[in-house]
Order: sequence, then C-alpha cells, then structure tokens
Amino acid sequence: MSAGKLVVGVNPDGAPPLAFLATDDRTLIGSEVDIAQLVADVLGLELVLENTSWENLFLATRSGKYQVGFSNITVTEERKDIYDFATYRVDQLAWEVSKDSKITKISGPADIAGLKLSVSSGTNQEKILLAWDEENKKAGRPAATVSYFESTDYQLALRSGRTDAHFGPNPTVAYHVAVAGETKIVGTYSGGGATVEGRIAAMTVKGSGLVQPVADALNAVIKDGKFAQVLQRWGLANEAVPESLVNPRDCPARTSEHPPSALVEGRRPSRAHRPACSRHRGDQELLSSRRSGALICRCARRA
Repeated sequence: MSAGKLVVGVNPDGAPPLAFLATDDRTLIGSEVDIAQLVADVLGLELVLENTSWENLFLATRSGKYQVGFSNITVTEERKDIYDFATYRVDQLAWEVSKDSKITKISGPADIAGLKLSVSSGTNQEKILLAWDEENKKAGRPAATVSYFESTDYQLALRSGRTDAHFGPNPTVAYHVAVAGETKIVGTYSGGGATVEGRIAAMTVKGSGLVQPVADALNAVIKDGKFAQVLQRWGLANEAVPESLVNPRDCPARTSEHPPSALVEGRRPSRAHRPACSRHRGDQELLSSRRSGALICRCARRA
C-alpha cells in the first residue's frame, strides 16, 4: 500500500449488481465496489477504483499496478500459483432461460444436450459447461452449440431465440430476472463444480503481504454486520460466508480451456487456452485477425 491509498481493479462488465457504471457512465457502483470500500475504510486508506477489462485485471494485479482485484473472482488452484486470495462470498452460478421457454430444469449434463447455450469465456462456468458437453458427447447425446458473450450481450440472443439458455453468475442472472421480468432461472450450480464449494475472493499478487490485512478487514466487517448490510442491499444475502479465508484449500483445479479452433464469428476461446507470448505467458488479451483467424497478442499490436 502506498501513499495512504488502496488501488483496486474492477471490471464493470460484470453487470448489475456486482460492478457496473452509474447513469453518468463514469462512476463505478455495485456490490464489489461497496465491499472494496468497506475494506479500505477498515484499513484507513483512500479507495482508488480502476475501471479495467477482465483480461487486464489479472495482468495489472500481477504487475503491481492494482493492489487488489474485486471483481467476482473465483479462487482456483491454478490462480493460487500466481495470486493470493481472501474469500468473501459463495460462488453460485445460474441457468437463465426466456420466460416462455419450455425448459423447466437444468441440473446436469443431460439437460443441456443439443441446446444452444451462451457463456462468458475464461470463466469457471465455461469450464463446467464444456465439461458437461464433453460428458454428453461421450454418452452419445447431442452436442450443445456454445456461443460466447461478454457482459449483458447475451440477453438479446436469449430474447430473440438465438440461444436457449445462458450460464452465468447467480447474482447477475438473479438481478436481471428480477428487474427485466423477461427471463427465469431454471437451475443453480456451485461455481466450484459438483464436489467443491466455489468461493469468490479479493485477489492480490502472490507474496505481496496484502492478502492477510484484506482478510482481516473483511472479517471485521463480517463481524460488525456492515458486510451483511451490503449483501442485503444488492440481493446477495444468500451468498454470505461466516469468515474470510486466505487461500482456501480444495478449490476448483483451473479455469476453462478449449482449442483455438473454437474462435469463430461470435465466439472466442478462453484465456486459459490462448497461445502465450513470451512477455505475458498466456495471460494476455488477444485479438483475432478477421482474414486469417490468427490470434495476436495486444502487446504485439501496440509495439
């Protein structure tokens, strides 16, 4: 921490109620922002919020530009190799369909066989979805068609019938269902998978020494009730945890991956499987050449 400030990276593309832009299209608001503010207050520091992309959130935290990331980040064993984590919410996912959909339940692989689905790339829900689809293929069931959307872009595809169901974070899905009234939830699932409890956490670069103070601050606001007030305000009371844990054991193994050949119009592969450049070692944001389909690191484009 420097100069009495806590620099926090936030990706506002997560959509309400997690992190999003207010009506002035500038001010960051949401549950993640409020929780970051609670932590800064306990530590006696001025909160400095940095609006960033999901890809850059990890790069900038790793480089030390951001001291902490608060952006609905799932703890995985793979990420623990590079970052430290202080947990603060249960990681719950949800299946969303249009209100008039004939789909009434999605609870396992067989329920998604042959469906047109949407998900965000590089996420734990993508990993789970692709694992289910692979299980269906091995069982001789029809494969799903998977499209990739960022933020709330999936909603138009769902409304128009281009997709049958969307798999995303429960907070954003539940918020959209309640506010828009056009869709419904037909199933929830742990972000950690069938056997592991998923956990959302604040993220710091490994070995920085920041994670324990952040966890202590989270435990202080959990104990005094301020944390519960924030969750209640944003409709997330059911995702509360009794305490913040540092680098908990038994986390999901890794983020998702699938082959670069999946990069077609309207889709993009997860970060975990994108080819690495020597500078960024696979964490970089990549561009797609419309003519060749090649994956190009943004740092190469800027150089």
